Amino acid sequence: MKHVAIAAIETSSIAQGFVTADAMIKQAEVELLETTVLSPGRYWIVVGGDVAAVRSAHRRGIEIAADTLLDQLFIPQLHEGVMPALRGLVPASADDAVGVIETLSAASAIVAADVAAKSAHITLRDLRLANGIGGKGIVLLSGLLHDVQAAVTEGSVEARKRGLLARSVVIPRMDARLRARVV
Repeated sequence: MKHVAIAAIETSSIAQGFVTADAMIKQAEVELLETTVLSPGRYWIVVGGDVAAVRSAHRRGIEIAADTLLDQLFIPQLHEGVMPALRGLVPASADDAVGVIETLSAASAIVAADVAAKSAHITLRDLRLANGIGGKGIVLLSGLLHDVQAAVTEGSVEARKRGLLARSVVIPRMDARLRARVV
């Protein structure tokens, strides 16, 4: 199902994460897209649906998460490339350049991916969240060099403002042997 809006809550407490998820889906008619434990010891909730319902569930989630809230997002018009990248459904390509945005939270990676995709003609290749990468988020994107540079710059802005940008890079003409393994 395609969602107009998504919201996510990331908590420092797994127990409070369960309570938060329950409150969010009871608050409004939203679809629970993901609910899981993230490393290191965090809880992650993503809901989708129409803008008003998702906004209501998001507000409730922030309220219930309270002092366990690590990060959150509400995107009323999600770029169509974000969910396929998050689910690993984007086919490989031989684009000119590859960009990587590394964030310190899962929510900030999704925001960076959405902004990057909306700012330039690129393809979101992969979106990895938290597990196995110390709670960080990784956005992989590709396209023509000037588009990748613009997307990485814009996608990094919000994470940097919130103090959650670890690093961002652009690799022109990535070696084919590496590309075959990561893109």
